[in-house]
Amino acid sequence: MVEVSEKVYHDFKHLHANPEVSWKEEKTTQYIASILKENGCRVQTFADCTGVIGEIGEGKPVVAVRADIDALWQEVDGEFRANHSCGHDAHMAMVLGVLYSLKNQTLKGTVRFIFQPAEEKGTGALKMVEKGVVDDVDYLFGAHLRPIQEIPHGTASPVILHGAARFIKGRITGEDSHGARPHLTANAIEVGADLVKLIHGIHLDPMVPHSAKMTAFQAGGESSNIIPGSATFSLDIRSQTNEIMEALVKKIEAGAEMLAQYHGVKIELETRANVAAAVPNQEAQAKLAKAIEAVLGKENLKAPLITTGGDDFHFYTIKRPHLKATMLGLGCDLQPGLHHPNMTFNHGALMHGVQILTKAIVETLGEGR
Repeated sequence: MVEVSEKVYHDFKHLHANPEVSWKEEKTTQYIASILKENGCRVQTFADCTGVIGEIGEGKPVVAVRADIDALWQEVDGEFRANHSCGHDAHMAMVLGVLYSLKNQTLKGTVRFIFQPAEEKGTGALKMVEKGVVDDVDYLFGAHLRPIQEIPHGTASPVILHGAARFIKGRITGEDSHGARPHLTANAIEVGADLVKLIHGIHLDPMVPHSAKMTAFQAGGESSNIIPGSATFSLDIRSQTNEIMEALVKKIEAGAEMLAQYHGVKIELETRANVAAAVPNQEAQAKLAKAIEAVLGKENLKAPLITTGGDDFHFYTIKRPHLKATMLGLGCDLQPGLHHPNMTFNHGALMHGVQILTKAIVETLGEGR
């Protein structure tokens, strides 16, 4: 196990130092593919996209474990760059650790390692489904580091009940005018402000967590005496259920249409990513819960984690309903929070994740029965 931990920490440090954004994870794919080959995996890469699949063992059942491989693009210490502030570097290292732990064992079935691109875009899982990588899979496990606000280091949950998420790119199209003649046009900045107010005034079932907010807005140029008629913006929309998500989006679309007519401009909304809410499976959860108890102790098994954060992991079960899937929520004292540019966590949790996932896979394959 010491040798496994050394490899896991080495992989984590390398992946953390070499982040790549969604659909551009070329070097990450190459690095992982080389490790998979070195450790006896049958390896599959793709001509039209990043990501890599490794496989050991033979026959049924087929148990898969998935890691997301992309980084975020964000400002870090005054510089915009790729950054692993969501823990995907840790997820990759843990799944590689599962491989190191299992490669010399006699397996009663097949273990598939899915290193999936573009989770942050919400489209990578759909691409892997399209490639058929889960068509014959019986059980699918995932993992995600959890912030300290949810659970502490040394604890874990057998399921993360993610909410739905949708990311919309918007455009306001009008005409510029002179700053001295505001009556001749609609100010795109004011249109955007009205849209923010409208979104904040949407009221849906308060018993279901949901939110919608503007996360980017660009209008105008260097000349301060020009009223900008056009602008672009981004919306981040979250809901704990798919039903509330649809209702929220419909109200935003209706509001945008109303504002466009009122201001005499054109407002276009384009969905860039659409992540569905979790579809939990009790059988997969039970196996992961048993593994958590074995590794961390019964007292450190936490209840299901409910979060309005999203993950495209759930498209696997939505698109392939036969799958029995769940995602490990791993306590690691992550702070200040996910997506913070200077996010940190207790690296000791890496081996907790490796051991829990390995135990769950062995249990699922029927080892020791």
